[in-house]
Amino acid sequence: MRTRQSRRWEIYLLSLALAVGAAGCGTEPEAANRPLTGRAAAPATHSAEAEKEAEKAALAAYSGYLDASRAASARSDPSHPALARFLADPLLTRVRMAILDAKEHGAMRTGKLVSDPTVVSVDLTARPPTVEIQDCLDASGYRLVYAKDRKAVPGTRGGRYLATATAARFPDGRWLINGGAAHQDQPC
Repeated sequence: MRTRQSRRWEIYLLSLALAVGAAGCGTEPEAANRPLTGRAAAPATHSAEAEKEAEKAALAAYSGYLDASRAASARSDPSHPALARFLADPLLTRVRMAILDAKEHGAMRTGKLVSDPTVVSVDLTARPPTVEIQDCLDASGYRLVYAKDRKAVPGTRGGRYLATATAARFPDGRWLINGGAAHQDQPC
């Protein structure tokens, strides 16, 4: 039973390290937390410069997401304000729930997570405009530990694996990470 819970923690918390889900009750107005849709979503055509700007903004949001999730996980704080600055639902809610689950079990994340993201596609004509990101995460130095004594939670592991994320442009112009997955079965 203990191994089953450890596996569950591992799945939840490693998802923090990349795309694993969620949004939730942020401080932004409700309209600002929904992707653009309809005619306002994107111009009919876009330039290579617009694509490069979207890539840059999406990668900045992704980097902010990883930093915010690491900070929130290290403090066992599912309400950490930086999460809502870089994440949107459904990923924001999933990340918050994973942090809350770890906190309820007396665990937290510690160490360093190494990221090497690349943009694999940009679709500025989509509703909402999206950027797909692929990353090779190195979580070998990023551990799930008990907060009380900093001992590793049994059954958790690190390693290098593929992660994917989706960034969407929201009505206020921000690019937020709203989807993603950690593919621990796919080493990189």
